[in-house]
Amino acid sequence: MGVGEVPCVIPLKNADGSPRGETPRLPLATDTVRHVGDPVAFIVAESTEQARDAAEAILVDYSTLPSTTDLATATDAGAPAVWASVPSNTVFDWEAGDKAATDALFAQAAHVTKLTVVNNRVVVASMEGRACTAEYDAAAEKFTLYAGTQGSWLVKNLLAGNVLKVAPEKVRVVTPDVGGGFGMKLYLYAEYALCAIAARQVGRPVRWAAERTEAFLSDTHGRDNITLGELALDAGGKFLALRTKNYANMGAYLSTFAPFIPTGAGTKVLASIYGFQGIHAHVIGVLTNTVPVDAYRGAGRPESNYLVERLIDTAAGEMGIDRIELRRHNIVPSSSMPFTTAIGQRYDSGEFETIMDAALAKIDWAGFPARQAAAARKGMKRGIGLAYYLEATGGGPSERAEVRFTQDGFAEVWVGTQSTGQGHETAYAMLTSHELGIPMEKIRIMQGDTDQVPTGGGTGGARSLYSEGTAILATTATVVEKGRQAASEVLETAVVDIEFEKGRFSVTGTDRGIDILALALRQKERAAAGEAATLLDAAEVADIPAHTFPNGCHVAEVEVDPETGIISIPRYIVMDDVGHALNPLIVRGQVHGGVAQGVGQAFFERTSYDEASGQLLSASFMDYALPRADDLPDIEVDFIEVLCETNPLGVKGAGEAGAVGSPPAVINALIHALAVKSIDMPATPEVVWKALAGAA
Repeated sequence: MGVGEVPCVIPLKNADGSPRGETPRLPLATDTVRHVGDPVAFIVAESTEQARDAAEAILVDYSTLPSTTDLATATDAGAPAVWASVPSNTVFDWEAGDKAATDALFAQAAHVTKLTVVNNRVVVASMEGRACTAEYDAAAEKFTLYAGTQGSWLVKNLLAGNVLKVAPEKVRVVTPDVGGGFGMKLYLYAEYALCAIAARQVGRPVRWAAERTEAFLSDTHGRDNITLGELALDAGGKFLALRTKNYANMGAYLSTFAPFIPTGAGTKVLASIYGFQGIHAHVIGVLTNTVPVDAYRGAGRPESNYLVERLIDTAAGEMGIDRIELRRHNIVPSSSMPFTTAIGQRYDSGEFETIMDAALAKIDWAGFPARQAAAARKGMKRGIGLAYYLEATGGGPSERAEVRFTQDGFAEVWVGTQSTGQGHETAYAMLTSHELGIPMEKIRIMQGDTDQVPTGGGTGGARSLYSEGTAILATTATVVEKGRQAASEVLETAVVDIEFEKGRFSVTGTDRGIDILALALRQKERAAAGEAATLLDAAEVADIPAHTFPNGCHVAEVEVDPETGIISIPRYIVMDDVGHALNPLIVRGQVHGGVAQGVGQAFFERTSYDEASGQLLSASFMDYALPRADDLPDIEVDFIEVLCETNPLGVKGAGEAGAVGSPPAVINALIHALAVKSIDMPATPEVVWKALAGAA
């Protein structure tokens, strides 16, 4: 059996119609190592200690090549080539929007604001690292992989079809509980394939688990963009057009979804909540000798929102317009819904100005000068910043749900998504309980086994409740209809005389009835005895035709100690529209986590490479800072529910929202506190101190 490549599945076209570049990636590097962490050998041993001893005995004959790790210089003439087949390290050159119309709007603008922003590279650092165990059944010629993934079906399909070159039914992927993913655990990694291959070769289960430094060197990273944004305005401050040129670091290989993140994903939300007449986006995918970059919480949307919100504050300062009023002047009103943006996205609903005003009232924006003066009396510099975010969350093309009633009196709901800590088990059980009247403690949410679930889209892009919830609604409706038929058989009456309410089927106008769990069990017993019986088990696939557009307003206040550059965040307000918030407690938890990650990117997290050697210098938590609990504020989250019109639940994705809105909110607040024009992320105390020294 030959071994195939670990693929990139995005067939992107360049602006001139030519295909993007290729970066073929085998599970083990053969002729060339393209980044530190690129695996060259896979050792199987009885213990970790034996494996380490064996690794010490392996001699690899390396010829040192020059490296390029800096996105800012990787496309320069003379920069070392990561792939000889990819000139100038430009693996794709992509455009979206109407360039001619956008350029014409810029030509008539009274004012143009230009700003270059850096979205720094971040390490995902999930609580649980990647790990897997592989088994091979020689008699059945079947592989079983147990791995912490965000979607067992994607991993199964890529492992079977692309790497192992076997029929899909010869691979089973099982995902148990997962300790965080944030996009990074969506993919088939080389280690998963190597464990499967090794299990077949040695005839025993093979287990692998990443140590933390290994994770820094092999997990996909996130962000790493340098973007030039230009905002065209008329003399009254009306937005005319937006033009962007984004250099997006792909690392040494194109990861599974990598080309889509800065292109299709990121550009969808460039219009945000504003009525631009024209938008043109130019995205250049750049190869470097670094760990591959792919989806990380928000996946392209935080980068775009950060650019737009930073541009607006900068334009307000240049034109002498209040930054709130500049936004208000350009917000798409609710009366314009549904609204199609200049980049072609259709918003079905939105109360953007209402939400912004609610956030401003919540934080007492008007009272900020008094708080700023009080901080100044203590020798502190205090600033306030606002960012309005809009996200396009994932959905389609479809999702499946199945309800199975068990002999022990439970309803099992088999789903195609995968919980990695988002609370799916609670949300799906709540929804099922509401529709079927079954107590939540009698509902089991089942997931992550490709032999039990025939298809599934996994979890990513904040798609789960939108897609899986829609499928659960369709499936429970089928259960009720089958239950009516079954109840008519048991209660010996016509189907039209059967009512269903609060988990009980009853005959209209009588006290005769049967509970749904009892009915399901009785029908299974009748069928097992050979009787004709309608079973209540059901499965449905729901088509998911559109995105949802969750949005909200983040407002932050920061204080800076000018002696040390240390930043604190005394107040942080989020006013969110996630459509129907099925479980507000869970949604608040998701927002809190996202804000923490956004603050981490903005103020703490720096990924550093040695340009000469290509060595990752920040490959442990000794050298890579994450925010701690005492670095974060008491995050106040409220909701204004504007129901989404593209799904029966009225929900909008919520899992990524906090990470989308928080970076521009805290950076805008910091710039306000420092009275500087711009500052790059991560704004560490050293960066802040130098900015203050330069402004003095």
